[in-house]
Amino acid sequence: MLSRSLTLFAVVTLALAAAAQDQRHFAFHYGFTVKNVPPGSQVRVWFPLAHSDPYQDVTIRTKDGDLKFRQTEEQEYGNALLFAEDAKSARSEYKFTVDYDVVRREHVTLVDGKLAPGTHPEKIAQLKLARYLEPDRLVPTTGLPTQLAVEQTRSATTQLEKARAIYDYVFATMRYDKSGTGWGHGDTLWACDSKRGNCTDFHSVFMSMARSQHIPARFEIGFPLPADKHSAEIPGYHCWAEFYVDQTGWVPIDISEAWKHQEKRNYFFGAHDANRVQFSLGRDLKLNPAQAGPPLNYFIYPYVEVNGKEYPNVAIDFSFRDVDAAATSATSR
Repeated sequence: MLSRSLTLFAVVTLALAAAAQDQRHFAFHYGFTVKNVPPGSQVRVWFPLAHSDPYQDVTIRTKDGDLKFRQTEEQEYGNALLFAEDAKSARSEYKFTVDYDVVRREHVTLVDGKLAPGTHPEKIAQLKLARYLEPDRLVPTTGLPTQLAVEQTRSATTQLEKARAIYDYVFATMRYDKSGTGWGHGDTLWACDSKRGNCTDFHSVFMSMARSQHIPARFEIGFPLPADKHSAEIPGYHCWAEFYVDQTGWVPIDISEAWKHQEKRNYFFGAHDANRVQFSLGRDLKLNPAQAGPPLNYFIYPYVEVNGKEYPNVAIDFSFRDVDAAATSATSR
């Protein structure tokens, strides 16, 4: 009886733990400092704003800066951003901060390759999907990616099977490795040749191959939250992707996380966990107002121009704190 009771207790505990992972409530700090600005320079600053969508509720608690800023919207994908400028700099540093309250929910579309219970796919008009079939500057849809996709999907009979075959190819072929140079640009051809990189490289290969097979695919970027910590500095971004097929709608994938947690290979074909916050969508971005430089490869860090040229001397400061954990800790004291 005791053994049965302990077993039941363990099952209930695991079920409650699993349910608790379905969403995550946290505070997120996005800050940066533009440093050593030459006096009298023209300074222009753009940085992305996190947004609410079906999988995250975002509230801006505070926003502050050494320049007055205004909210605008990037035109192609609808990304929200803040813009500030100083026609003639009178200071050497400019600081900006935005503090968010975020509830992020797990996004599950497929379970073991089948539509998750209770999921109702949204059918998207082909016209709205057209951009997600086109190439980006570093994400070609012809040449080597097409050749690889044709080879890897030869036995697939549906678009979903093709997407899984491409996912499995990237998972098996790529290596998460940020040594040396070249990684992090999301350059499909470089990644196909080197067979390594970070999340941008993994998902660029997937997008190139999927789009070449007429499967719309889109790039999303934000920040990761450590699953084993309740607060921490966030050293850098994380990105992931989605693809579209009629029978399932948009399907989330995260191949680089699957590579790092190989027991979750099947899970991340059809799901994104709650340990993330999204900031923007798409590649080759023209900001609003337009930057003097070329389109941005992706938009997650602040972009600064001084006298019409990209200015890299920017110190970043990102961190998070679980709200629920803080409440629990306060209650227990």
